[in-house]
Amino acid sequence: MTDARPPFPPFDVDGALAKVQAAEDAWNTRDPHRVALAYTEDSVWRNRDVFVTGRAEIVGFLTAKWARELDYVLRKSLWGFRGNRIAVRFQYEWRDAEGRWSRSYGNELWEFADNGLMSRREASINDVRIDDADRRYFGPRPQDERGPGHDIPLA
Repeated sequence: MTDARPPFPPFDVDGALAKVQAAEDAWNTRDPHRVALAYTEDSVWRNRDVFVTGRAEIVGFLTAKWARELDYVLRKSLWGFRGNRIAVRFQYEWRDAEGRWSRSYGNELWEFADNGLMSRREASINDVRIDDADRRYFGPRPQDERGPGHDIPLA
């Protein structure tokens, strides 16, 4: 385990894109412990109306999230960056225990410590019910859909 996670701030476009893809890849594992390692020990989150502080609370939050949001699959897109901050738009799809699908749309604001770990995350998210036939995402992003030119659709 390491206390450093490159690329480090201040970010350039390649570093910001790498951070966004690394976050997408980690969250698509649905492994709360793995995901939590990308955050500082005292990281603070606002996720919708929930406030979380520290890795232990992050693990608890994500464990409950992925018990509720089944077959979760995520896409993130770089919106902007400056210094040690990155703005992201995202969409993820999931089903509930009754088999009803939803797509969640959101924006995140990230702030990083000098060691490349995220110290602050603020997420605003809206959910829309979708039919199974309207699903877009069926697993982690394939290699040929990574990098510039592979933005997520607005609607």
